[in-house]
Amino acid sequence: MGYGSLLNGIEPENTLVGALGITNKELTPDRVVCTMPVGPKTIQPMGLLHGGASVALAETAASIGTALNINSETHFPAGIEINANHVKGKRDGIVTATATPLHKGRTTMVWDIKITDEEHNLICVSRCTVAVVEKR
Repeated sequence: MGYGSLLNGIEPENTLVGALGITNKELTPDRVVCTMPVGPKTIQPMGLLHGGASVALAETAASIGTALNINSETHFPAGIEINANHVKGKRDGIVTATATPLHKGRTTMVWDIKITDEEHNLICVSRCTVAVVEKR
C-alpha cells in the first residue's frame, strides 16, 4: 500500500516527476509536501516558473496524497480536474507544494494545494480532484 507501489517498477526519474526534479519531503494521509527546483526544466521562455510545471507539481502532490489513503493493491489515483491560480512569479530557487485534503471520499478525493517559495510567499494555489479507480 502507498505511493511507491503505484510506480509498477518504473523508476521515478523516468517519469515527469523525475524530469521536473520533484522530490517528496513529507508523506502522510493528511499532508503531502513536495519540492521542485525553478530552473531550465521548469521555466517558460520569459524566465519565470512555467504554470504547467506548477500544475504538474500540484497534481503530483494530490495524487500521492490520494495514493496514501487507498489500497494500492485494488485501486489507483487518477487526476480528473485541476485548477490553478498563479499569483506570483518565480525565477529561480525552490518551490514547495503542500497538499491537504478537503474531501476524502470512496470514489473521489479533493485536495487543496498551496505552492510557496523559500520565504513562504504564495506562488500558486490549486485545487485538484482525484478519482479513486478500481484496478481491473
